[in-house]
Amino acid sequence: MICRIKFICMVTLLSVLMQPAWSAASYDIINIDNPSLRKIPLAIPLFKILPDSITSAEISRKPADICSQYLDFTGYFTILRRDAFLEDPQSMDVSGSNINFQNWTGIGAELLITGGISVKNNMLELELRLFDTFKGQVLVGKRYKGWMEDQEKIIRRFCSEVIQYLTGSPGIFNSKIAFVSTGSGNKEIYVCDFDGGNPERVTNHKAITLFPAWSSDGKWIAYTSYARRKPEIYVKSFRGGVGHIISNKGLNITPAWVPGKFMLSATLSFDGDQDIYLLTGKGEKVKRLTKDWGIDTSPTWSPDGSKMAFVSDRSRTPQIYILYADSGRVERLTFQGDYNTQPDWSPKGDKIAYSSRIGGGYSICSIGFDGRGPAVLGSGESPSWSPDGSMIVYSSRSALYVMTAYGTDQRRLLSMPGAQTNPKWSPEGVE
Repeated sequence: MICRIKFICMVTLLSVLMQPAWSAASYDIINIDNPSLRKIPLAIPLFKILPDSITSAEISRKPADICSQYLDFTGYFTILRRDAFLEDPQSMDVSGSNINFQNWTGIGAELLITGGISVKNNMLELELRLFDTFKGQVLVGKRYKGWMEDQEKIIRRFCSEVIQYLTGSPGIFNSKIAFVSTGSGNKEIYVCDFDGGNPERVTNHKAITLFPAWSSDGKWIAYTSYARRKPEIYVKSFRGGVGHIISNKGLNITPAWVPGKFMLSATLSFDGDQDIYLLTGKGEKVKRLTKDWGIDTSPTWSPDGSKMAFVSDRSRTPQIYILYADSGRVERLTFQGDYNTQPDWSPKGDKIAYSSRIGGGYSICSIGFDGRGPAVLGSGESPSWSPDGSMIVYSSRSALYVMTAYGTDQRRLLSMPGAQTNPKWSPEGVE
């Protein structure tokens, strides 16, 4: 069970400073749909120690470093080296009143984040601002209060504000990734932060456990486990509490939640064939979604719940198909390659990522839900989209990696004992 960390965060809008000449509603600095995105040079000096604070320079360094790491992770920015800065952050007014913006544009910074930090009796106060250095304007200004141990949450909250302003989406900072790891000696479900931090085991079945799936509100995780020596689907409250088992004769595998509902689809084989069924969150059968002589598995839903992609070998080799929920009509989606599996529908609804066997190995590919533009993004398996559609997490060589939605900036997510596979990114807002 994951315990919630005691957290206080009071956010005060710095209204006097929040009057930019333009807004993200009318102009996006960052177009996340641009595959040739130019990274924006961003300067993040050490945060200034505010008067009457009982703290040290090292304490002021940590939140600034965390902010740099989080924003660098997005792939949107080039974080400038602090040894190139021409201004001393301790002499700067956090509000920007005495900032010489030419000193920042002169080193190539297009955006600047300033911070002020105060610590008293283990209570942390952070005052943070994002500036456009060319216009000398504040774009985002926030004040936060919380316990010292909550500074990562506070920085995540501010980074979400920054990305919301620049892209129109809150980004990925308040999301998590579920995955399978053999670190305990058995295949168990673990969960980590969006950047691989704070990995924690959430199951302890001491058995093969696979296929984690998040509900669209992030409150539930469904998965398959052989804990009782047969494949059954477990539905677990992410924050602990009630849970239950979906058990039928034969296979009960690859659960996928229906968007906005306490319902899921899963592959069952109680009647002999492996078909996909629609179930309530407690496991009651609602209806059979697929019926074919082949194996149908690995469902994934479009964001509006009107369509479901799945894998079937009805054409003799595993391929991805689309089911239209209202009519029951099924169309084949993939035609390139003889082994296409593990589809995941993007949160924007326009693309599906999947695994394809190419040249003896597996690659991550993406394709429009209308069949247009199949593209190879990189080697790996089990792709899963971030909640804003900007990134993909996947497994490769028994480790987890992330990349942009266009296959760039590939890097390892985390390092821990055992093999890590089968990742699934949560919706935004899971803390």
